Amino acid sequence: MKYIFVTGGVVSGLGKGITAASLGRLLKSRGLKVASQKLDPYINVDPGTMSPYQHGEVFVTEDGAETDLDLGHYERFIDEDLNRFSNLTTGKVYWNVLNKERRGEYLGETVQVIPHITNEIKKFIYSVGESSNADIVITEIGGTIGDIESQPFIEAIRQISLEVKKENCLFIHVTLIPYIEGSGELKSKPTQHSVRELRANGITPDLIVCRCDQSLPSALKEKISLFCNVQPDCVIENRTVPVLYEAPLMLQKQRLSDKVCELLQLDCPECDLREWNQMLDRIRQSREHVTIGLVGKYVKLRDAYLSVAEALRHGGYANGAQVEIRWIEAETVTEESAEVILGDCDGILVPGGFGDRGIEGKIAAAHYARRYQIPYLGICLGMQTAAIEFARHALGYTDAHSREFDPASPHKIIDFMADQSDELEKGGTMRLGAYPCLIQPHSRLASIYGGIEIRERHRHRYEFNNAYREEFEAHGMRISGTSPDGRLVEAIELADHPYFIAVQYHPEFKSRPNKAHPLFSGLIAAALNRQKNNREG
Repeated sequence: MKYIFVTGGVVSGLGKGITAASLGRLLKSRGLKVASQKLDPYINVDPGTMSPYQHGEVFVTEDGAETDLDLGHYERFIDEDLNRFSNLTTGKVYWNVLNKERRGEYLGETVQVIPHITNEIKKFIYSVGESSNADIVITEIGGTIGDIESQPFIEAIRQISLEVKKENCLFIHVTLIPYIEGSGELKSKPTQHSVRELRANGITPDLIVCRCDQSLPSALKEKISLFCNVQPDCVIENRTVPVLYEAPLMLQKQRLSDKVCELLQLDCPECDLREWNQMLDRIRQSREHVTIGLVGKYVKLRDAYLSVAEALRHGGYANGAQVEIRWIEAETVTEESAEVILGDCDGILVPGGFGDRGIEGKIAAAHYARRYQIPYLGICLGMQTAAIEFARHALGYTDAHSREFDPASPHKIIDFMADQSDELEKGGTMRLGAYPCLIQPHSRLASIYGGIEIRERHRHRYEFNNAYREEFEAHGMRISGTSPDGRLVEAIELADHPYFIAVQYHPEFKSRPNKAHPLFSGLIAAALNRQKNNREG
């Protein structure tokens, strides 16, 4: 098994995740089986309880792990489902080690960073490849070289490079090449300092990926090569591309995967990127434009809805359209302001979230979409707010709400199930990961999926209250998806609406740029149809 480690220097946000994901796509296109993982130095056990403003979205894997958002990039680029071995934090490492110490597994040894903490990290790194029978494991180290909290991770991967031998291990370092406007120069000194810091930790990078805004002159590449002890063709530009999914092609033009295969002594075919290029051609040839209003509470940090935004774009690609996302703060939407704020949107999406801030705005958005026949997709909390809205305005329960936001409401449309309780630790949600769902035959949902049995990923605690199912259906809101035993409501839809679908699960996690999730492609198709009817009408 081969191991590739991606580190970053100078500043965060240079694109380590996209570099790792792009390399994964390139190696997969050469016939190799790739497993990816992210090691995060923060002390939280996982990002499940972290504010989206701190961390962005929580990406959920098939087996229910709450993970870093970069895993979404890995899945979208490589098109492989990741698992609980794909994300590790300092908190999880220490949690495991301390529990082992309490159980006496260290036989009275003094527990130390080396070897106990580093051994736990190494065990995790080895596990991801073994669990997926991969040819190559790509591991991204979060944070920046020099951070105190990342030192045990750096030491662990240094040890791995000795254990698996040089031809089976490769280090890629992502750095910044800033452009100084005043002097008109690109500066390599930050890269030099970052590499020196990495080498002081016992690791010499094999390839240096330089984040820059313009092409690097050959003289600058040679300078970096000389001072950082790599070959000139191992200095790779990483420039911003018009479409995110062009990144693998941009890196491959500089022979990134060729160098990786050469250094790891891999004998494999050339990259076969025909399918990827066909997808990019469809993106570039998209002529239609559609506007989707995304009504959320975390829109000031768009990474909080990263997978939703990408899934909307994928839906656009499938329909030959470019999607403009209108980022709408939920707190600004009311029954009175909805027309002004949402009136020129071709479709509306209300995503998931936690807490009561902005809830009334999400309810108002669902009401506006239902009343004025605007295509609507509700996800998780977006389904719950759509249900509350329907109960208030169609059933006449003006005090309808969710137990999460109003425990005293006499009409709790969203509630715990009979065997649930709010006496729970908040370190994780009640339902996590992929669950089966049965779709009602002849429903719109069935026509969208092209079948009646699906599996989708969940991340929520509260459920639709079954006491209201008959009333909902009697007034036109169809229960179109349920758990296999019929006990849990997974999806609702309006029969007399162009496109009003709300689901308890998170379809965005399974959308791919070359394989858009049907709920998102359906939303965009309905939005384009509405746009066309408005033009003709």
